Amino acid sequence: MRTFTFSEARRKLGTLLDMVEAEGEVRICRKDGQVFTIRPVEIIEAGRSPLDIPGVELGISADEIVDVIREGREQA
Repeated sequence: MRTFTFSEARRKLGTLLDMVEAEGEVRICRKDGQVFTIRPVEIIEAGRSPLDIPGVELGISADEIVDVIREGREQA
């Protein structure tokens, strides 16, 4: 894995990002010893929301869910 100093990473940001894309990870080291890893973010399918997740089958109806919510509101 390629390692850059903080100053080098600032000067060569475009090159650094190209290396991240090609190699998967790049490290940046500060003078104080802190080390950071830069990785590409997983790309979400085009047109799909990151909030679009599969549902969970609970075995209860929408009416039962509404009843539970109403009971909770009445108790509060």
